[in-house]
Amino acid sequence: MLPSPRRIAHIGCGAGFAGDRPDAAIALVAALAERDGPRYLFFELLAERTLAEAQLRRLEDPDLGYATHLFAFLAPILRPCLTHGIPIITNGGAANPVAAARRLRRELESQGLEARIACVLGDDLGEALDDTADWLPADCPREEIVSCNVYIGAEAVTEALLGGADIVIGGRLADPSMVVGALRHAHGWAADDWQHLAVATAAGHLLECGTQVTGGYFADAGRKAIPDPAHLGCPIAEVGSDASLVITKTAGSGGCVTEQTVKEQLLYEVHDPAAYLTPDVTLDVSRASLETVGPDRVAIHGIQGHPAPATLKGNLGLRGLWFGEAGISYAGPGAVERARLAMDILRQRLDDRLPALRPHFDLIGVASLFNDGSGEWLADRLQDDPAVEDVRLRLGLVDRDREAVELALQELETLYLNGPAGGGGVRRQLGESLRTRSFLIARERVTPFVTWP
Repeated sequence: MLPSPRRIAHIGCGAGFAGDRPDAAIALVAALAERDGPRYLFFELLAERTLAEAQLRRLEDPDLGYATHLFAFLAPILRPCLTHGIPIITNGGAANPVAAARRLRRELESQGLEARIACVLGDDLGEALDDTADWLPADCPREEIVSCNVYIGAEAVTEALLGGADIVIGGRLADPSMVVGALRHAHGWAADDWQHLAVATAAGHLLECGTQVTGGYFADAGRKAIPDPAHLGCPIAEVGSDASLVITKTAGSGGCVTEQTVKEQLLYEVHDPAAYLTPDVTLDVSRASLETVGPDRVAIHGIQGHPAPATLKGNLGLRGLWFGEAGISYAGPGAVERARLAMDILRQRLDDRLPALRPHFDLIGVASLFNDGSGEWLADRLQDDPAVEDVRLRLGLVDRDREAVELALQELETLYLNGPAGGGGVRRQLGESLRTRSFLIARERVTPFVTWP
């Protein structure tokens, strides 16, 4: 028998987070449309706190709860994707994939289009938070839980695509699992084909942050230059039925795909390169090697796969805290000294009036990003008498007492007239501070499924 010809699937990532550039995917879809073989487009739109924020929106309005800018990404590319048979996969359904599907149906009708839409559900365990939920952290206050979601894998994505879905909308689909689902559909790979699933997961991991792998987060002025960084091209993975893997990008776009950009992304957020745990497979990149096979084309070899872990990772969104910040600027001669005096005044006022608060102070221009919670870094920098004539005092607070945080922010604003001299540009904001907690849950206690709204 002659060996079957190698089949290449092409997968592009149109967004790596909810605040990405909606226009970037337009050129990506055009590039995918020119290719032969299976083609897919996905949008990765969730971060750890995104689901909690989405769940709050859903509680306020049952027709909301999906990623805020989901339709800014989808609207421009619906027609070309449907015309060229490019399935769209996204976890932008967030806390309410079904509501997103309903709105998408209206969007399609407004454009005179028809599509088969599938929702992948089962990641949201919010309704299972009863006394039998022994997988919750013991010290987690249940009354503060806003969201409870599990990172689910590729199985239901593949099921949806096999069912003819043109668009798949999920909630907490694990980032690389969207790519794994597409490749299982394209190549018929089994759920326990660890070697092939490892390559698929590596492809998903390299694509999931969008233009990070095409030079965006790689760029470093004066050290690591990339061409035309204002017009970065979206990444594309070419994955063969023989488990070959090449990363490239939209032709004619800015940025670059090099062994250096791929190395940085391959190790991004990986704790153990020999055992990167995902819902679909345990990925081993410890023996991976890279090869430049053309301009903006890098092949990845040596990916290894091991059985998927027995547990899945869950993420809780918790409320109950308030975050406030305010700032005031000082400029010109003596700016640092005046800002320092303002900080000392403010610290004493807060100690007198609101002793239970734990304020955090930065002097932006002197010490901010490197500043620590105790202020030791800032104190050391001030001893050096920095020659800065443009500085901003920032106050940050997190506490359960909203009224106390508001009063503290007001204290900063009183510096306008109560001195020191020359302060201006006060800005203040107060909002709920959502925090997250992780947990593990046995795989068999989570049941992802597909619906067709």
